[in-house]
Amino acid sequence: MARVFNEIADMLEISGELVYKAVAYRRVADAVERWPNDVAQLFQADEPPKIPGAGPALTAKLAELATTGELGYYDRMRAQVPSGLLEILKIPGVGPRTVKQLHDELGIDSVDALRAAAEGGTLRGLKGLSARTEENILAAMARLASRGTRLLLHDADALMTGLVEQLRDVRGVGAIEAAGSLRRRKATIGDLDLLAATDDPARLIRALDSLTTVEHVLSAGTDKSSIVLAEGPQVDLMVCPPAGLSLSEKGFKVVESGELEPIATEEEVYERLGLPWIPPEMREDSGEIQAALAGTLPAVVSLADLRGDTHVHSDWTDGVDSIEVMARAARDLGHAWMVLTDHSPSLGITRGLSLERVAEQRQEIGRVNAELAPFRILHGTEMEIRADATLDYPDDLLAGFDVVVASVHTARGQSTEQLTRRTLAAIDNPNVDIVAHPTGRIVNRRDPIALDWPRVFEAAARTGTALELNGSPRLDLDDALARAAGQAGVRLTLASDAHRTEELDQLRYAVSVARRAWLTPGQVLGTRTADELLELVG
Repeated sequence: MARVFNEIADMLEISGELVYKAVAYRRVADAVERWPNDVAQLFQADEPPKIPGAGPALTAKLAELATTGELGYYDRMRAQVPSGLLEILKIPGVGPRTVKQLHDELGIDSVDALRAAAEGGTLRGLKGLSARTEENILAAMARLASRGTRLLLHDADALMTGLVEQLRDVRGVGAIEAAGSLRRRKATIGDLDLLAATDDPARLIRALDSLTTVEHVLSAGTDKSSIVLAEGPQVDLMVCPPAGLSLSEKGFKVVESGELEPIATEEEVYERLGLPWIPPEMREDSGEIQAALAGTLPAVVSLADLRGDTHVHSDWTDGVDSIEVMARAARDLGHAWMVLTDHSPSLGITRGLSLERVAEQRQEIGRVNAELAPFRILHGTEMEIRADATLDYPDDLLAGFDVVVASVHTARGQSTEQLTRRTLAAIDNPNVDIVAHPTGRIVNRRDPIALDWPRVFEAAARTGTALELNGSPRLDLDDALARAAGQAGVRLTLASDAHRTEELDQLRYAVSVARRAWLTPGQVLGTRTADELLELVG
């Protein structure tokens, strides 16, 4: 349902309709996608949810789509807009307005036609487009093609969790867990690797091969099986005896006797190699072995170190759940506090808060804090850094927030210098405490913007402004930039960017990035109490 409404918004913009119509559909699509229950089932049960932004007309369309599986308005739009234009929209950096311009002025109606035009240098003749535009489009196409079937970490996690749940109770299995790049918490995952200790390898391999989610079996041996799931990725299962979780599937070989020396635990493997244990997230051949041998390997931050979440939304803007519901869910996760960071006005799709609504929200936070004490909601904002490098709220209003988070969502096509200038404008403002998702990337969906990172890191370290590691599918900053920021003396913060209660768990993905970046608890804002955080950012 969310996909259909987003495609309608795309087609409205391509058709040159008024922008507010497309914004309305996108707002509803976002709410439907984030809704905690199955929206279609609610409509089918004659219990239609009150979707934010959905008036009578859009609610009727949701009902039609939910109950019939079809939407006449969508079908009519698809008949008017060439399908190839929607495919072009999947190319990072190419928006609906550009697609309309390409179609109207050059007759481009497919990805292949766009590639030919870019390679032939014909795009630079259009207003607002240049040789650099052609280079960017071709590069984006190449990146899109190279992504192949790599899974977002979050999706790979869900698939692996399902596999482990189905296999852990197979008779003879002593232990089973993820290995490879998923265990190292890389942002994208190619194949899924499973390692199991069992005294009945054949039984476990048969159980894997016979799962209903298996599309076909590539190979099935006595100690290894490779299958392909219907969802796409390959799964490689390696099995060994219960005492054989070791350097290789066969164990350590004793040179003198030629016998195998089974090792029971991973820590013992490292001890056998003369190394301190290295956390999986750090195993990337980036100096961790040398640091371990030298005794300088840092004790990296863990989820248990965090006391709160610095980026959470509610239904006051583009979230799904109320402030109180979000706060209770955060408290139930063991958090002591959370920063409520609903949006500022200029990001229209989010229903950003006016000055009057900011004051009303502050009163609601006070009411909820009185009920949930000692848990504490800190009143924050996620404020837009405008295209002209000005901020969306005046300084006197910003001074009244507990925590101010600034971010770039719009005009991402500006030059590196312009984007850097906007980011520095926020960092240099004494009221701004955090810059959220600094590159604006969404893994597998949207490429990062380019900033002059040495200047950004210098300014952030000088002013004490924190840079965010966002645990949503953005995974932004990435681990390389986060490590560089930490080495430059920049404060970092880990956040879920949750828009509903279920997304509060995304904080653990920010922790994964932080661990890959070698960050310690002292470098991360969220390890403080609420009072310590306020003192630090104040």
